Formats: sequence, structure tokens, C-alpha cells
Amino acid sequence: MRSLIDIKELSVKEIDSLIETALDIIDNPQKYSEKCKGKKLATLFFEPSTRTRLSFEAAMYELGGNVLGFSEAQSSSSAKGESVADTARMISCYADIIAMRHPKEGAPLVASMNASIPVVNAGDGGHNHPTQTLADLLTIKRKKGRFNNLTVGLCGDLKFGRTVHSLINALNRYEGIKFVLISPEELRVPSYVKNEITKAGKEYIETKDLVSAMPELDILYMTRVQKERFFNEEDYLRLKDSYILDPAKLTNAKADLSIMHPLPRVNEISVKVDTDPRAHYFEQALNGKYMRMALILMLLGIK
Repeated sequence: MRSLIDIKELSVKEIDSLIETALDIIDNPQKYSEKCKGKKLATLFFEPSTRTRLSFEAAMYELGGNVLGFSEAQSSSSAKGESVADTARMISCYADIIAMRHPKEGAPLVASMNASIPVVNAGDGGHNHPTQTLADLLTIKRKKGRFNNLTVGLCGDLKFGRTVHSLINALNRYEGIKFVLISPEELRVPSYVKNEITKAGKEYIETKDLVSAMPELDILYMTRVQKERFFNEEDYLRLKDSYILDPAKLTNAKADLSIMHPLPRVNEISVKVDTDPRAHYFEQALNGKYMRMALILMLLGIK
């Protein structure tokens, strides 16, 4: 039995295989419509979510399986003090696979150590979000046709953004990747993530200026400044509008730039950008469903 807690647990070969399966699902959905017949996915979401929870559920339904679970901590026994370990043991009696989101870093890992079924980390605090990274990788593959030789700009909250940390860890394994880290001083990528980039032999630069970085980017990965990650509201209000992408800022961008965002968007991408053919964030959300379908099949051992 295998779980997925961190994107680094997947080899490059396994990521390629998941992408291959996802592309086949896109081309041949009917072939997969009963692959998980009789199987149940438990969605344990201790933190609010729209895309991740619903795309996991849609993924399981489109594979012919069923879904049970909860969408907030207050509607689970954790509100009575039940531990994550006990919840995982108990849910193992009812389901075949678990998708867990939790505000505390490491909670899905604890669940995987106590469950007797696979556990997928659907986001833990500011730490990791491996299935969002799989959605990101499928988007890059479909738009760029490759993972090598790309200049990737990551913009916004790079300190608490778990999607950013996971994507960096995934792309570190490909050749010719350069990172441009665009953020205010207070929201820079943590040093342990930068150490991973250096250890992988990749190049990175840090800048506060989105416009000057724009011309060299192949991918621009925008993120929101997350209110829920701040300890005081004053800091949040001061920084939340630091980087807003609008058509003017795209004037000197490449014609084939890919604009990505894990969503939800607040105001960091103007709605005027939505009609730009380089805007791929809603397609990115759809790609999440296909990659989660592929991952469920892999973890359940279904060919």
C-alpha cells in the first residue's frame, strides 16, 4: 500500500506515467468510466476548499466510484477532540482511499502512518500540495510540450504558498530550469526551499519587480497573498495588493507565455486577463481532475 504526501515521493518516471494516463483519460473518458466501480474515496477536509475537494470527488465519480466524507472540521469528530491518527484508522474501515486537507503541516503524514488504506495529501498548512503540482505539471506539458529548459516566474506569497514549494520541488528534477522568485521581502521563498534549488544545481534570482522580470518568463505562476497564513491583519492588509497582474504588465511578455494560478483568485489577476489566450488557470483547474483520476488509479493499483 502506498500514499502520496510529498511530490518528491514520485519519481520522474512515475510522473511521466501519471501524465500519460491523464492524457489517455482526456482522449478516452469512456474507457475509464467504471475503473473504480465499488470503490469509495473519503474526502477529509479540515480546511475550506472548492477546487481540490470537488475535483477529487469528480475524479472518483468519473471513475465509477463513490465518495463520502466531510468538508469542514466542525462536522467531524475532531471537533470533539478525536486525533488525526484515530480518524485515519476509523475511516480505513469505510473507504478504499483517503484525500486529506489539514491546516497543520504533517497531519496527512500522520494519517498515512495510521491508516490501512492509501492517503493523499490534499494540502497541509503552508507545507505541501502534491496533487496541485500534478495539475500544474499536466498544464505545463499540454501548453509547452516539455519540462526542460523553462524560465519559471513564481509571484506573490512565496513564503506560505504550499503550491509554490511543491512545484519547485517537482521542477528541480528537470534540466535547464531557471526560477525567478518575485515577491515582497516579507513573503520570500523560505531558505530551506532555496537550499533545495541550489542542491539540485538550478539557477534562481529573487526580485520585487514583476514588470522587469516579465520578458524572460516562459511561465508566470501567480499566487494570492493568503490572509489565513498571517499572524496579524495589519501585515496582510499592507501586502495583499503588492502584485496585481493586468494587461499593461503583460505588454513585454512572450507571445507564448503561460499564465498559471492554483486558485482561488482574489484580485491578484485582473479579470481583463481572463480573455488573454495566455491565461491557462481555469484549464489548470480542469487538469487537476484528470491528474487526480490518474493518481487514484495508481494508488489503488488499478491498471
